[in-house]
Amino acid sequence: MPTITTQDGTEIFYKDWGMGQPVVFSHGWPLNADAWDDQMFFMASNGFRTVAHDRRGHGRSSQPWNGNDMDTYADDLAAVIDALDLHDVVLVGHSTGGGEVTRYMGRHGTSRVRKAVLVGAIPPLMLKTAANPGGTPIDAFDAIRAGLTADRSQFYKDLSAPFYGANRKGSTVSQGVRDAFWLWSMQVGFKAAYDCVRVFSETDLTKDLERIDVPTLIVQGDDDQIVPIDDSGRLSVKIVKDAELKVYPGAPHGLFQTHKDQFNADLLAFVKR
Repeated sequence: MPTITTQDGTEIFYKDWGMGQPVVFSHGWPLNADAWDDQMFFMASNGFRTVAHDRRGHGRSSQPWNGNDMDTYADDLAAVIDALDLHDVVLVGHSTGGGEVTRYMGRHGTSRVRKAVLVGAIPPLMLKTAANPGGTPIDAFDAIRAGLTADRSQFYKDLSAPFYGANRKGSTVSQGVRDAFWLWSMQVGFKAAYDCVRVFSETDLTKDLERIDVPTLIVQGDDDQIVPIDDSGRLSVKIVKDAELKVYPGAPHGLFQTHKDQFNADLLAFVKR
């Protein structure tokens, strides 16, 4: 399997499909690079090079005990981009992956980046605090940790419903999509899965958003039950200098799957713009 080795010895698995301008994808929790297969195939078929990696502790990457924090996630992404010597990159991040690409640009700059796409992304900050009163209370994240420790397999099965909006009337999401979610989730190392809850909930990415100086497309469903749009996409678009917010009415968190054709078309149009 193609991997790169980071400075702390962690092996990061990646996929590298197609030729042309690179589009680099960062996945959400608790998934892996396979979650982006539809988009990678679509973009590669339209003349782009597509790259996606499994975050440390996830999928086919190794499972170190340490390094489950946003700075290290961003450094791992930088290691992949540097090892493949990618330039004029379009960064695409979903959920936690949206935080990862945001921290990458805040921490490593945009000299290799042409554009960015944030999809149902966690910035600026998910956790409810005095300075972020619209955020999600800590009790919700404690419940996630409790679910993981009690019965993570059943927890992931249950989580797939709000993730894809399967708990909404009229949902057409297939059982196969939900089963794939469970399969990918079960490949995450327990420590990485547990630690990442703190990472995606408590990392303040406001200053990183302020440092983004490339055109940015923010895509989110207004029925996102995992990362509520009012405290994420609608705040982020006010912070990023050159950002556009595209709202998908009724769409869930996993809109890249439930609204695949629409999202793929929007992604291609933005990249070609």
